[in-house]
Amino acid sequence: MAQRTARATASRGADGPPVRKRLTAEARKSSILKAARRAFTETGDMNGTTIRAIAEKGGISEGVIYRHFEGKDQLFFEAVVEPLREAVDELVAATEIVDRDQPLTPERQVETLTLLYRQLVSTLEEILPLLGLVLFGDPKIARRFYRDNFAVATDRLGAAWQAVEDRYGLTIESRDITARAVMGMALIVALESHHGQRFDRDRALSRMTDGTINGFLPRIDPRQRRQ
Repeated sequence: MAQRTARATASRGADGPPVRKRLTAEARKSSILKAARRAFTETGDMNGTTIRAIAEKGGISEGVIYRHFEGKDQLFFEAVVEPLREAVDELVAATEIVDRDQPLTPERQVETLTLLYRQLVSTLEEILPLLGLVLFGDPKIARRFYRDNFAVATDRLGAAWQAVEDRYGLTIESRDITARAVMGMALIVALESHHGQRFDRDRALSRMTDGTINGFLPRIDPRQRRQ
């Protein structure tokens, strides 16, 4: 009982009310971004979401937001871009060390690529509402986001995969197109997982992995053409 009383006393100020723990600048920015994601998602419209609404979601004043962000545009981009950038950083890092300890066998190649696909799909599904807002909202914002962020992330994945292939004397043909096909498949699976009914994500990931490793389409043998 005495210990509980001491803890309660320590958590209160001189006048009795609880003392709120002061957040670091980084922690405060993170909490503001979380509030912004909730506000943007609920509103479904960047232009219709106000700084006041974001402040209310975060339980803070508008002034606190402006101490950390220039305005709504910066908030919107960082709320969408940062999760995507972090996901790509993790995928690139995992790709770089995939054969650090031992050569990449065909079996491990399948396991690793399936895991990377799973991570990518999960991240895309998480930011899907905001991703939809930025890609299919204001054309100027969509163009800037795709050119400066989404396309860059895709190219980084392609370059990381090519680096692995280089170690085995192989070359990914049209790596820019291949990387975009991979990102496109992951995006569709994220959409199916989010909106579809009874969608078998594991089966999709398995087929995507197999298709990526062995080629998106089987080779055509003209001798097997039906008349």
